Amino acid sequence: MKPRLLLAALALAISIPAFADDFVSLFDGKTLTGWKNPYEWGQIDIVDGEIHLTGEKKFFVVTEKTYGDFIFEGDILLPAGQANSGFMFRAHVEKNKVFGYQAEVDGDANRKWSGGLYDEGRRMWFASPIKGNKESEAAFRARAGDAFKRNDWNNYRIECRGKSLKIFVNGVLTTDVEDDKDARGVIAIQHHGEKGQTYKFRNLRIQELK
Repeated sequence: MKPRLLLAALALAISIPAFADDFVSLFDGKTLTGWKNPYEWGQIDIVDGEIHLTGEKKFFVVTEKTYGDFIFEGDILLPAGQANSGFMFRAHVEKNKVFGYQAEVDGDANRKWSGGLYDEGRRMWFASPIKGNKESEAAFRARAGDAFKRNDWNNYRIECRGKSLKIFVNGVLTTDVEDDKDARGVIAIQHHGEKGQTYKFRNLRIQELK
């Protein structure tokens, strides 16, 4: 191999693992720097390196920055009892409103749709699964299995590359679809609106893809 080609190959080999670890924290564990609440309601507390959301109506806390192609990771712990949440991505923000793609966090132990793709405020369950389509719902449950742990912390990973949208729950690929509705938007975390319930989030980080 010619010296110039050898140097190029070595440079590529070195750059790949560096890129693979190129995550940036979205939450410093102490403040809400980089985040905002676009709603006129909702309580946000930081406790032991976690974001705690409490409220009486549904609300989302969103990143100030928007993202296009990326890998996002975050942990969530649902409260006991009736609960539902999600990680919004490539989402859109208006006063007292957030809409767009959402990685579902399902507190219903019977439905088991955690890791599904929901279109908040628009098409709802349009793809993974398609609500009311028994074949689609069964296929989703088969993919997701028991990946989601109802009474424990759960890790979510969302990968967006162009039209490709993938959602993983605790390392299990639950959603793998193509959709071109949105190319860029904010990341958001959700309180579903159950009075007095507290939703907990931690280890929020992102790797932007070039």
